[in-house]
Amino acid sequence: MTENKLIGVSRRGLLGAFAATAVVAAPTYSSAFGLLKGAGDIRKIRMYSGRTGESIDTIYWIEGEYIPEVMKEINHFMRDWRTDDVVGMDMRTLDIMAASHRLMDVGEPYMLLSGYRSPKTNAMLRSKSGGVARNSLHMKGQAADLRLKSRSVGQMAKAAAACASGGVGKYSRSNFVHMDCGPVRSWGG
Repeated sequence: MTENKLIGVSRRGLLGAFAATAVVAAPTYSSAFGLLKGAGDIRKIRMYSGRTGESIDTIYWIEGEYIPEVMKEINHFMRDWRTDDVVGMDMRTLDIMAASHRLMDVGEPYMLLSGYRSPKTNAMLRSKSGGVARNSLHMKGQAADLRLKSRSVGQMAKAAAACASGGVGKYSRSNFVHMDCGPVRSWGG
């Protein structure tokens, strides 16, 4: 019979050792976290929606664990407000958003312009704009379009790109940044 225990080493101790190693390995962006170059004890997100009037200011990750009840609240908040459809948002996108927010050292919440988009909403937006992808990651719950009053599109995009964990689109004319957990790439101006 084999025991799957490490003598004298706790899960928390291993996570702490990994976090310390990750921070040393990535000193330039040590204030980013998780899969984004260094761990922290908590991750939080602050957003509001001008479309629904709702806001959210919550801790969604504590000491290596996502909080399921909070993730449900975030999924509802980031729903397609046109159809009221909800999907499970990809946690990697939330991590990119939260790490970018932390890198910018800003207290202001994000304004969420678009989180999840149903295929119907995406098709409607695509018919009105050339900037909407046919197979948008918004339809998979893997993208968000965000704005901050206190930071420029360039500053937001630079923070998101520093995470090197997904796509970053700059939409300067519309004053927002797209962040997703897809392949690392950037576009826009």
